[in-house]
Amino acid sequence: MRSAAPAALRHALTLLPGPGDYRDLRRTWKGDLLAGVTVGIVALPLALGFGVSSGLTAEQGLVTAIVAGVLAAVLGGSNVQVSGPTGAMVVVLVPIVAERGPGAVAAVTLLAGLIVLLAGVLRLGRVVGIIPWPVIEGFTLGIAVTIFLQQLPLLTSAQRAGPGALSSHAIIATGQTLAAADPRYLLWALGAVAVVVACMVLAPRLHPSIPGSLLGIALVAVLAALLPSPLALIGTIPSTLPSPSLPALDLATARALLPAAATVAALAAIESLLSARVAAGLADTGDDDPDRELVGQGVASLGASLVGGMPATGAIARTSVNIRSGARSRLAAIVHALVLLAVVLVAAGPVGRIPLAALAGVLMLTAVRMVHLATVRTLLRSTRSDRLTFVITALITISFDLIAAVLIGVVLAAVLALRSLSRTTEVTIEPISTERALPGDEEIIQVRLRGPLFFVSADRVHAKVMGMGHTTVVILRMSGLELVDASGARILSDLVTGLERRGITVLIKGVRPEHTALLRQVGVLSALRHRRHLFAELDPAIDHARSHVERARAAR
Repeated sequence: MRSAAPAALRHALTLLPGPGDYRDLRRTWKGDLLAGVTVGIVALPLALGFGVSSGLTAEQGLVTAIVAGVLAAVLGGSNVQVSGPTGAMVVVLVPIVAERGPGAVAAVTLLAGLIVLLAGVLRLGRVVGIIPWPVIEGFTLGIAVTIFLQQLPLLTSAQRAGPGALSSHAIIATGQTLAAADPRYLLWALGAVAVVVACMVLAPRLHPSIPGSLLGIALVAVLAALLPSPLALIGTIPSTLPSPSLPALDLATARALLPAAATVAALAAIESLLSARVAAGLADTGDDDPDRELVGQGVASLGASLVGGMPATGAIARTSVNIRSGARSRLAAIVHALVLLAVVLVAAGPVGRIPLAALAGVLMLTAVRMVHLATVRTLLRSTRSDRLTFVITALITISFDLIAAVLIGVVLAAVLALRSLSRTTEVTIEPISTERALPGDEEIIQVRLRGPLFFVSADRVHAKVMGMGHTTVVILRMSGLELVDASGARILSDLVTGLERRGITVLIKGVRPEHTALLRQVGVLSALRHRRHLFAELDPAIDHARSHVERARAAR
């Protein structure tokens, strides 16, 4: 108990911010300030768009980026991670809003934040390491397709569909949206999208520092104000942050919302940890602490819920922009949130006059850029198992559920990997081969076992060995066994018992030291007819086998 308490205290301290988070600030602060301003400008249209696409308001997306952005930057486990509303979270929130209404999101955010915080305290941050690459890429592709489809309602009508008006299934909702589209409005909206996309594509070619998305949105807003445009606008945005207040939540409501909150929490944890891991690989800014990252993201969502916001996660795209712009410490992500706060305090009026179709254009191109064709081609040309895992994960993400897609993808990848591993198990049944053959050697069979012997391959090994013809002595050569689990050891025990029951003497040669304890515990060694039937070398085993053959011939 004395040693456990200090260990728990040391772990708790690693989850808290400290002076070490800013040890290089004197050297990096100029680059951090510039990066923070840059990523703040990039994040503005995304925060507004993700708020609207979730079925909420642009204001909720913006306050989430501000509050959660600061909290996650200070408390999270990465020095350069930028957090806020993301497209993946939009995919999860749309069906929640459709089923429960916009008012339930703050309560779901609160519960999800508590779950993520608890996961960090319980040291579950390393779990993301078990997610295979094909699952991650399939998940990303599915999210990108869904985000793209979710923008279509903003292009087809000036009237936003209320909760329950559209299916929570993205593909079905797309059909419903297109069937009820206003052709005149659709043309105007597509024009707005074209302008935004053109600016996002062409502006960086003129100069990398030009924020193409912000330029496109501003241009569309000006054109919409000057021309008799039917395009729907964001609407009024308050020029101050909402006052903090607890969401309405009683025990019955918490129970009803818990499944949705668990889904949100799982996605927030997965996306944040993946983003932090990507950030650690992009720049030498120190290792990420996955447990602390979960704590920071949990607190960030809790803070967002108190101002009526939505769940927050680490954002890979914004984090990448942050790093490429020169960020080396947490100051950059903090400045990014302060830039967004300045927009609320100073420019809420102009922001409210941005057409929703312009935001849709930003998110549609963002979704397209999430998919890297080179990566897709690589996976489709890789092994059959990886190809199958990638495609199935993407299809389930689009057509069913994000978390289910990840879980099914991981399970499928594991099953296919075990299946491939089981194929490396070799069983060779052959006569003994020596420099000098003796009469009776044809009655001695050696069974070579190589590779892993575990629950997937065990039955196949048993069937092959027991299916051989009758002989006098069998030598099980086991030095080539690399892995043996309890199922494999049990099969070996059944083999020895079954062969001895047929009157065949079994000798075992070459048991590795690391397998001895398991084989003894499961009963493999005790199943031998005599303790002298266990050998370290092959020659003594062959000599002993010949003695058994001689006695058997003499008895006939």
